[in-house]
Amino acid sequence: MTLLKYKGYVGTIEPDLENNVLFGKLAYIRDLVTYEAQTLPELEQEFQNSVDLYLADCTELGRVPDKPFKGTFNVRISEELHRNAVLVAGDMSLNAFVGEAIQEKVNRLMQ
Repeated sequence: MTLLKYKGYVGTIEPDLENNVLFGKLAYIRDLVTYEAQTLPELEQEFQNSVDLYLADCTELGRVPDKPFKGTFNVRISEELHRNAVLVAGDMSLNAFVGEAIQEKVNRLMQ
């Protein structure tokens, strides 16, 4: 899947075949922010404009903008995997161990 990226935000690209336009929304946030255009370059510009407007609106309203990736997430795993991860991590915290494991996998897949 191709995504747009700007100022730490991620946006989707979707075709509307019925209306012959492209549209998208900011992904991985709770607030609904959308954009629309006729061409890919225009859609990317509208995406960037939408991010800028969203941030400006949040500032004007005195609210903290929702961030797509906060650095925390819940993971549900089996008791056995949890136990084994703690045992293998040894003196390392489970957070550090899991972060390192994810980094290794990401590095492998992004090559």
